[in-house]
Amino acid sequence: MGRIETMRGDITRQDVDAIVNAANEMLLGGGGVDGAIHAAAGPGLLAECRAIGGCPTGEAVITAAHDLPARHVIHTVGPVWRGGEDGEAEMLAACHRNALALAAHTGLASVAFPAISTGAYGYPVEAAAMIAVASVRQSAGSLALIRFVLFSDEHEAAFVAALGR
Repeated sequence: MGRIETMRGDITRQDVDAIVNAANEMLLGGGGVDGAIHAAAGPGLLAECRAIGGCPTGEAVITAAHDLPARHVIHTVGPVWRGGEDGEAEMLAACHRNALALAAHTGLASVAFPAISTGAYGYPVEAAAMIAVASVRQSAGSLALIRFVLFSDEHEAAFVAALGR
């Protein structure tokens, strides 16, 4: 397993093999990270996502990155928080596992993740960070670098704490 790190920043500016998009099931862009990635990637990303036709929660699909510095975008759909009793933890773990499996299958060496499901989908940040870090540690395989790119101080602190455990 390679290096796992965190940083505060803009995922759309990451020069890695793939950035992970916290997408919706239709893959047609939206708010938060999803909207920022679609805006930065340009119209080619939306066209490619339309051709895919969607992605179920917990699964992952890959596209080209178009106008982004990364080479690919791995789209995964995180769970909506419903109080923690509706399989949300397993679905969030599956997002990370499936994104990393797709990266490995594609021969990628570096991946940048956002804090999946912690925005509009309402997942508590500390719980999401613990699940994300544990899932990545178990599924990193031969990847040289996995980076969590966090938008706020609160998110970064939660992921730093999760990595320290």
